[in-house]
Amino acid sequence: MIDVKEEIIEQLEVLTYERQCRVLDFTRRLAERAQVGVPGRHLLRFAGTIRADDLRIMEQAIKDGCERIDIDEW
Repeated sequence: MIDVKEEIIEQLEVLTYERQCRVLDFTRRLAERAQVGVPGRHLLRFAGTIRADDLRIMEQAIKDGCERIDIDEW
């Protein structure tokens, strides 16, 4: 099993100073994003608040828009 920190440090040593700064900026942004959001348990109070009719409409919209492949899209 590899030691991730050691591997990162080895890779950093071959990068230019500018690229090392980019890696540092990237890791800082990753750390910030990891803290965004709320725990799921805080959202439990919303469970069951969407009406069944609205859920059916949402489900149909997902089926209509997401379950098709458009070969020419790419």
